[in-house]
Amino acid sequence: MQTLEQEIKTLIITTVSLEDISCDDIDSSAPLFNEGLGLDSIDALELGLALQKRYGVTLSSDSGENRRHFASVNSLCAFVASRRSP
Repeated sequence: MQTLEQEIKTLIITTVSLEDISCDDIDSSAPLFNEGLGLDSIDALELGLALQKRYGVTLSSDSGENRRHFASVNSLCAFVASRRSP
């Protein structure tokens, strides 16, 4: 069974169609936006929907809070682990 970290990396790759990138290429503590993976706001929306569909988590309307959740794979893992439906 994959760890949550691996699942989220795979979800990112498939959701935002990152070609030529594997889970091993993604540093779990690196930023997902700008200098990190280079994701943008549309990618964040798509990823948020994918997380909601897969894990049953609901994102806040607070953009600052969402920025913290989407800062890195590690922060996404912590968010999902704390909020996911059983």
